[in-house]
Amino acid sequence: MTAEHEDHGNTPAAWTAVTIIMIAFVVGALAVLTANWVLFWVGAVGLLLVGAVVGKVMAMMGMGKAPASVDH
Repeated sequence: MTAEHEDHGNTPAAWTAVTIIMIAFVVGALAVLTANWVLFWVGAVGLLLVGAVVGKVMAMMGMGKAPASVDH
């Protein structure tokens, strides 16, 4: 394993996004099991979007992986 991949996904932004998205899938699965379609759309789809946006915003705030520097 090379040094350039040591921190792959190991950032606060990535962990937060993945946690929110995992919660979204659990909410969606429970909603399907209980046939609660409002909860499915609000929970699963809404939380999926929230997780993606929160992860991107946190990455833009500097809590994500630093861009690779290009050495020429």
